[in-house]
Amino acid sequence: MTDFDVRLITEDERRSTFDLLGRSLHSNRVSDEDWSRYGESWPAEHKFAAFDGEVPIGIASSYDTEVAVPGGRTLGVAAVDGVGVRADWTRRGVLSAMMAAQLADVAARGLPLAALHASEPTIYGRFGYGSAALGKTVWINRPAARLHERVPAGGRVRMLTPDEAVKEIPGLYQRIGLHRAGMMGRPDVWWPISHDRLVGPDGHHVTVVHSGPDGDDGFAVYLTVDRRTPESPDKGVMLKVRELHAADPVARAALWRFLLSVDLVSGIRARFRPVDEPLAAMMADHRHALTADVEDDLWVRLVDVPTALEARTYRDAAPVVLAVADAKLPANTGHYEVGPSGARRTEAAAHLTLDVDSLAMLYLGEWSATALVEAGRITVHDPAAVARADELFTTVTAPWCGTYF
Repeated sequence: MTDFDVRLITEDERRSTFDLLGRSLHSNRVSDEDWSRYGESWPAEHKFAAFDGEVPIGIASSYDTEVAVPGGRTLGVAAVDGVGVRADWTRRGVLSAMMAAQLADVAARGLPLAALHASEPTIYGRFGYGSAALGKTVWINRPAARLHERVPAGGRVRMLTPDEAVKEIPGLYQRIGLHRAGMMGRPDVWWPISHDRLVGPDGHHVTVVHSGPDGDDGFAVYLTVDRRTPESPDKGVMLKVRELHAADPVARAALWRFLLSVDLVSGIRARFRPVDEPLAAMMADHRHALTADVEDDLWVRLVDVPTALEARTYRDAAPVVLAVADAKLPANTGHYEVGPSGARRTEAAAHLTLDVDSLAMLYLGEWSATALVEAGRITVHDPAAVARADELFTTVTAPWCGTYF
């Protein structure tokens, strides 16, 4: 028996559960003005809350979208966009109960994957999520940094007004497309909060768009932060890049070239960039583009293991049989043969054994089987299978999400 109930919220409980999420994440209570902007991004659908009587004490929210997987296909995914428990109810089983209800619902609705950004990474492994894509923080020294002369150039960059950004960027993101494993669709429910995501709560973000021969093909969103103090008057302004998306290397280079041209800036900081984005190689002096940090970004949960494994492509190597264990969704537990022609259930003996959270770490190509073996996350029954799994699951391009949710 528990002293709380878990159920889907009603329309009348949207505002109170949004406030609860904010308090659990140490944000200010949302104002009426903010709710008028955010409310459409917080529908009642797919939101499980824990209640003490009629009072919400925990929330686990998601919305449906799609995510790119290796090989170019997209799969349906539950994007988990808000999980929190009121401080006086933590460590009493509330989170476990909500996550169990959410996972069961996602499985029942036939979505093969769930995904999230983890505020506390140690929480989600026990629910079957694995760190499936990393992101790097880049620091570029200004004004010395410049692109070398052979970096592709072309097109033009223009600055949008806030109203233009809110109107134009959703369609441009869709046209750029999910061209890298881990990139996620941005459905209508994602965009009402774009006032903050594109122009900031006070309109201080700047949005620029690159146009090539075939029209608009990239955009960047940034904010300038004055770091000068009476003690350090020469510290200068930092340009913080919130987003940068481009359809091809020419558009990407043009956007970085523009950012490097902004006057009175002493440094550029960009968080959660693709780990293989070649910014240092694009510089005349590669030391002017430093990787300041690499951290977990997208966490993935294989809700339907056979469907998820079959959806992605694999490189050329002899098949490997994986024994997958899933304590939360036992229907996934079993043996799977993975090879260049795809994946299928099998009764064959396993070459490697792993839990579903470790399978998620392999899934998008971020981690190698060798690394997970060395980390104690994969048990080896056939040592030759490790190299084959490395080859099968690896991807030429690192996975990257690029969407906040």
